[in-house]
Amino acid sequence: MHAPAAAVTMTGSTAAATEPGAGHLRAHALRAWQRLERALDGVFGAAANPLRHLGGLGFLFFWWLAASGIYLFAMLDTSATAAYDSIARLAQLPWYLGGWLRSVHRYAADAFVVVMLAHLLREWLLGRYQGFRRFSWLTGVPLLLFAFGTGIVGFWLNWDRLGQYSAVASAEWLDALPVFGTPLARNFLGTAAVSDRLFSLFIFIHVGVPLLLLFGLWFHIQRLTQAAIFAPRALTLASTLGLLALAALAPVTSQAPADLSRVPGPLAFDWFVLFVHPLTDATSATVVWVLLVATLLILLGLPFLPQPAPAPVARVDPANCNGCRRCFADCPYAAITMVPHPHWQTPGRPIRELAQVDADLCASCGICVGACPSSTPFRSGTVLLTGIDMPQQPIDALRRQLEAGLSAMHGEPGLVVVRCDHGPGDAPPTANDVVTLSLVCTGMLPPSFIEYALRGGAAGVVVTGCHDGDCAFRFGQRWTEERLRGEREPHLRAGVPRPRLRVVWPTPSEPRAVARALDELRHAARRPTAPACEPHAHHD
Repeated sequence: MHAPAAAVTMTGSTAAATEPGAGHLRAHALRAWQRLERALDGVFGAAANPLRHLGGLGFLFFWWLAASGIYLFAMLDTSATAAYDSIARLAQLPWYLGGWLRSVHRYAADAFVVVMLAHLLREWLLGRYQGFRRFSWLTGVPLLLFAFGTGIVGFWLNWDRLGQYSAVASAEWLDALPVFGTPLARNFLGTAAVSDRLFSLFIFIHVGVPLLLLFGLWFHIQRLTQAAIFAPRALTLASTLGLLALAALAPVTSQAPADLSRVPGPLAFDWFVLFVHPLTDATSATVVWVLLVATLLILLGLPFLPQPAPAPVARVDPANCNGCRRCFADCPYAAITMVPHPHWQTPGRPIRELAQVDADLCASCGICVGACPSSTPFRSGTVLLTGIDMPQQPIDALRRQLEAGLSAMHGEPGLVVVRCDHGPGDAPPTANDVVTLSLVCTGMLPPSFIEYALRGGAAGVVVTGCHDGDCAFRFGQRWTEERLRGEREPHLRAGVPRPRLRVVWPTPSEPRAVARALDELRHAARRPTAPACEPHAHHD
């Protein structure tokens, strides 16, 4: 079984977890974050790890904010003199219509802020703000201002001591800008100064800004195919139950009514939303403005910093593209559109289409190559041409590398490992009986290559890639699994012996998963007869 041939390793373009020149602090922070993610994988499983679904959780808490906020707005007396009493009356209603729902609104706001900041931190640590991800980053950063702005104003509507403190502190902070003709703080010199008109402005801001935030969120995900606006069902249920339980066990209550003739005493503070006020008290309004502007400029400037030369984008061959739209459906970043084919138009017949790649959106992941039906290695011809291909790793070169690796086995039944460049940093298998093919993404693999390898003498094939649930290109793992199970085109033919195939997504608890899969295939190859075919690919 172990032929003396040397292992053959074919590597595509390699991408590091952080771009060159990243500071040691960021590198250490990324490793710490990844250790935390892997630890939570062991607790929740990769599919329900909250750190891998921060975007979906953000939308979940936003919808809870919207639903509870609509009800509270209906119950709120929007006059300055009656707002406090109208909220206080919530305690007299049934628990599920009164203070409990108000508590849900407050805790959903805090959770939204935490998830939003964690999402920003994770994307920065992973370097997801340059190239094809620039649009999402630049449209996401301004949403921070919307979220904190509407959250701060929300405390004013209750008009208790905390709302009074926040409103006055915010007015004094804004007065540090030389743009207002009269100081805003004059609106809070006395009780008579807080008019119903001013309170209506508070209502307008607190209701209008979330609408802008919702539009901004929609804009933020426009260049993502099948954006994950819903967390997995189990995580959604657990998060919802946790939110509702917290609201029941630690209800939010109003503090004493606002009294502008007195300085508010000790306050039950919300550090998630109102942290800017203590920061201003500890420094100055000018310092906080400088920090805010500097932070925004840094965040918005990150996508324009010098970066490595981008990888070549996918290239369409009109002579081999039949307009099947599979690459269009599978592209994770909406980089492919369909246009009329310039060479295949016949009057009176349906318009034939051609795939077109937007270079600014293309992630160079190669998932479109795995989706193309013409990428099959069984096609005749000296050169394998396909409808869409990656210039840095053509599908023809992949076929040649596979053939060369199997030929080096000198007729002995070797094993083939197809791995992802973005997977764990472990060295690829180097046993003498293993041919390793490294792709930009596992989703670049046409399923027919597995059958081609088995017919070419391979005893088995192992497909592996990123950590379970953490695909670098969003859908590489998912599309690969669905293609191999026959649920997505192009699919692995039913006649391919599934016992000779292993699909392994590494996990922290299984550091030797690939080696174990190879051992299983070696053991199976020594059996006198092969086991019966299974209906689906085996997943470790």
